[in-house]
Amino acid sequence: MSEITGRWSRSSGLRFIVWFGVVSLFADMAYEGARSITGPFLASLGASGFVVGAVAGSGEMLGYAVRLISGRAADHSGRYWAVTLGGYIVQLPTVPLLALAGSWPVACLLLVVERIGKGTRNPVRGAMLAKAGEDIGQGWGFGIHEAMDKAGALIGPLAVAGILAALPNGYRVAFAWLAIPVAAALLTLFCIRKAFPAAGQITRKLHSEEAFGYPRAFWWYSAGAGLLAFGFSDFPLIAYHFAKARVLAGSWIPVFYALALGSGGIGSLFIGRLFDRIGTIVLVPVMIVTASFAPLVFLGDFDFALVGVLLWGIGLGAHESVMSAAVARMFPRERRSTAYGIYMAIFGVSWFIGSAVQGALYDVSIYALVLAAMAAQAIAVVPIWIAARRADGRQVSL
Repeated sequence: MSEITGRWSRSSGLRFIVWFGVVSLFADMAYEGARSITGPFLASLGASGFVVGAVAGSGEMLGYAVRLISGRAADHSGRYWAVTLGGYIVQLPTVPLLALAGSWPVACLLLVVERIGKGTRNPVRGAMLAKAGEDIGQGWGFGIHEAMDKAGALIGPLAVAGILAALPNGYRVAFAWLAIPVAAALLTLFCIRKAFPAAGQITRKLHSEEAFGYPRAFWWYSAGAGLLAFGFSDFPLIAYHFAKARVLAGSWIPVFYALALGSGGIGSLFIGRLFDRIGTIVLVPVMIVTASFAPLVFLGDFDFALVGVLLWGIGLGAHESVMSAAVARMFPRERRSTAYGIYMAIFGVSWFIGSAVQGALYDVSIYALVLAAMAAQAIAVVPIWIAARRADGRQVSL
């Protein structure tokens, strides 16, 4: 069975990527603004370090696990736009609702639902972006989108920081104000759906050789990503540490988060362009450098913590842009949503386990937390290197 659709041109593909970048800009303003203060907010409601780490990890796990379902459902049904819209509608309203949370269990529930909504739409959106970016370079396309995504992630926490500077305990006011970018993101999304209805039509060539099975490079790559996720601390735990250890004043925490995400956005453009030129192997030196974030943020003072969160942001940007582009290279169009779902499910389960372990270790020994984080990321270099050697020598024919 095949489905005939028009190809993207360079200009139409770029327009779609940029407009979806606008959606992500507003969306990230909202939920990254919220995430910049969820650690201290949960602490103010009486949550422990273990609760913060476990909730952050469980939210990521469920969010990544649901991608396995949504990606496969989209590939089988062809309803890429419907799944994408549904994910955003579930995700974004939870942000202003945090203003009404009266206890940490209610706040945690909203945070988990937000991650589930994000997980539902991400692999499907990724497949549409990968298709749109085929003519301009998928690394560059994902890099542009990620840079705009991180621009919103920079603005949101800075706005929250401004609110907290005026109202030191104004967490609820900050969550309420984030309803504005939520509304802007949803409005822009529905406009894009109307302007680019064919974006969700993915050409199917199920009789091609690549339509069955999974390349070994994909499994090596997923294993490396899982180890990377295990050692990659979630920012709510980092923020919890900053507040508890008094490394930063409360209003500085969202500023650091904004700077981290800004560094990730800039890094994604640079790394994305290198990916298009030299392939997946570009991730190896990036991983080696960014692995040093853990001792800097958990053991350092203000200056070292700043360097640490900047490296943390670059690592996050590389995952959300270049690592997604690398998966797209391994599969034909009609299987990318499913592939993203599997890859992201492995990443999410590993993130949950790592976050729970790191949260528990934080309550016992910060040095043990740092050692576990660095060891996992160091080991991850090996399978990523093997995957890069395999994948860069063979790209899927489109």
